[in-house]
Amino acid sequence: MPASPPATLLVVDDEPKIRAAIRAAVRADVTRCVEAGSGADAIAAAERDRPDVIVLDLGLPDMDGVDVCRRIREASPVPIVVLSARYSEDEKARLLDAGADDYITKPFGTVEFRARIRAQLRRARMAGPRGAVTIGPFVIDVERRSAARGTASVHLSPTEWELLQALVANAGRTMTHRQLFRTVWGASSGDPQQYLRVYMAHLRRKLEADAYAPRHFITEPGVGYRFEIESSHDH
Repeated sequence: MPASPPATLLVVDDEPKIRAAIRAAVRADVTRCVEAGSGADAIAAAERDRPDVIVLDLGLPDMDGVDVCRRIREASPVPIVVLSARYSEDEKARLLDAGADDYITKPFGTVEFRARIRAQLRRARMAGPRGAVTIGPFVIDVERRSAARGTASVHLSPTEWELLQALVANAGRTMTHRQLFRTVWGASSGDPQQYLRVYMAHLRRKLEADAYAPRHFITEPGVGYRFEIESSHDH
């Protein structure tokens, strides 16, 4: 059954088989799928078709995928999910800092891929969750700075709230260590990974049903963190 409201996906990949696989994977989540096989076609389609989300492969025949991402991002806030066989942590961080919203490595699992696309569609429609957010047994209201499990309040420190607010506002988007560090601490010096590792452990202990098997506060190894309202395990 098509997603509601209607959603358009732009798939940018020079391999027809990959485009067909993506089309099949998101059939239930989007109403229209536009395809492009080159960077130039992708930039033109992004402007012409106004997609709600873009899946962008890095290995294009005419342009570097990072440049395509940057060109599209300069013209539009549309969510961009990068899909590639490349797996360098530095490259992932560079892409996310250049304007990509998420990164999926080939080969990809359909369940996780669909969950990531749905998350980006939610972000595009809501521009970040408003009001209370429910994750598992917890209810979080970022604006009111309140969190509870049932009738029991969950206490968070001011820094934990700042980190939670940054993650929730960008639900579904992988944020790099540097992006989070600057947002929460307003600093560009120090060891972002060490600071974030400590505070993410606090958030998981307080707001995950199982801190050792987190479903909502997700680590992207060597790159950053992602907050998921809807766990891929739920599907």
